Amino acid sequence: MRAASGYPLMPEWLYWRAQATPGRLALIAGGRRLSFAELAAEADRMARRLAALGLEPGDRLATLLPNGLEAAVVPHAVSRLGLVLVPLNVRLAPSELAWQLADCGARWLLAAPGTLDLARGALEELAGCRLVTTEPLEPGVPSLVELPEAKAPLRREVDLGQVHTIVYTSGTTGRPKGALLTYGNHWWSALGSAMNLGALPSDCWLVCLPLFHVGGLSILFRSVISGFAALVHERFDPVAVNQAIDAEGVTLLSVVSTMLQRMLEARGERAYPSTLRCVLLGGGPAPRPLLETCARLGLPVAQTYGLTETASQVATLAPEDALRKLGSAGRPLYPNRVRIVTEEGEEARPGEVGEILVRGPIVTPGYLNRPEATAAAVRDGWLRTGDLGYLDEEGYLYVVDRREDLVVSGGENVYPAEVEAALLAHPAVAEAVVVGVPDPEWGQRVVAAVRLVAGATVSAGELHAWCRQRLAGYKVPKEIRIVAELPRNATGKLLRRAVRGWWEPGA
Repeated sequence: MRAASGYPLMPEWLYWRAQATPGRLALIAGGRRLSFAELAAEADRMARRLAALGLEPGDRLATLLPNGLEAAVVPHAVSRLGLVLVPLNVRLAPSELAWQLADCGARWLLAAPGTLDLARGALEELAGCRLVTTEPLEPGVPSLVELPEAKAPLRREVDLGQVHTIVYTSGTTGRPKGALLTYGNHWWSALGSAMNLGALPSDCWLVCLPLFHVGGLSILFRSVISGFAALVHERFDPVAVNQAIDAEGVTLLSVVSTMLQRMLEARGERAYPSTLRCVLLGGGPAPRPLLETCARLGLPVAQTYGLTETASQVATLAPEDALRKLGSAGRPLYPNRVRIVTEEGEEARPGEVGEILVRGPIVTPGYLNRPEATAAAVRDGWLRTGDLGYLDEEGYLYVVDRREDLVVSGGENVYPAEVEAALLAHPAVAEAVVVGVPDPEWGQRVVAAVRLVAGATVSAGELHAWCRQRLAGYKVPKEIRIVAELPRNATGKLLRRAVRGWWEPGA
């Protein structure tokens, strides 16, 4: 049977899973352990309480929630009512949140104790959006635990063409854009992951990425669709993550490079258990020295490449290729396709760097209220990612850099990831970020900021000499700053704009 959108109607995933494997462990979060049947019942209760607010199919429910039980249940609750979920970044300023709430037209904002003040600040000058909390926090503000369960019809089927989520991009240039993600986007993303890594009933995927970003959210869908448990940590703590891997049966983990680096620093040389069968490493090109360290320690790291606009993964390296194709993001997951095109719009040859284009049912139908941006990003079904990379002779993808991060100095292209890898090869360097800043003679010059390994000492001059031995002269940073911390967003990605600002006049 097909919906009005023309896409197939399918059984709602959690509803089906709760019937297929009701007693299997589904979720560990907020001090509770829920089976799939218990998770489905929790989602039904939340859905009926949301319906008591007057929410109807198509309405946008925004959430301002830290990782926890409510953040893990709400994506399933909205499916039962046909709502659109808008998970907001808890690290944004009130004015930024207010803009996103107005842009998506949210009717209600769901907040928790730790985000109440932030939510009230966002709603201060915003009409048309009301506050609801996870528990009783203020007189006159409804809470989910006190709301009655309305007798609303709950959906047991989903339309693959219907929008489930609006996730705002990080906004590297201008205002962030709300990427529309359909049930079909999430379904095919989860299916592609399962076909690559496999899915075992005994699997447990540790969620230490924020659930308001697609990297964390997608794990919840994989868990329900493939029938394994998700263990949700409130925040990333390298010691807690290592302990969960050792003692709580974690078999799968998703992190970005800086998180993995901190896990290794906290653990030392102690080996990881064989029960950890794969660590997905995303968030941009991974430093080769980090991958080599993991290979030496026998840590099963598989680099992955994905975007908000593709509901997470586009390509992922299969575990058996982790050492043979060190540094590659792997082949496209089923049924995605990847192309590399040159600046002239021609198909790139194997090994030739160009823009990465993606096609498949994971690609967003567009950006909310942004027809021009949608038309520019998605052409003839191909998503122009703005990322630079190449395919090798066997069709494996290597991500080089963001196009916007490319440094052109004296007419020469400098890829920051390459320079960062040279810096990270120094034993005293824990993290590095390389950017281009304006230069009157060369157009741009290469500069770098680094964080040192705890207790290590090295001078900027020594690092400069180190790079000169490993890089062409035009790639060597003209200035290296040693800093205590590097700026990052909520998912751990380096904020290159903030680092670039350190070299602005007057900074």
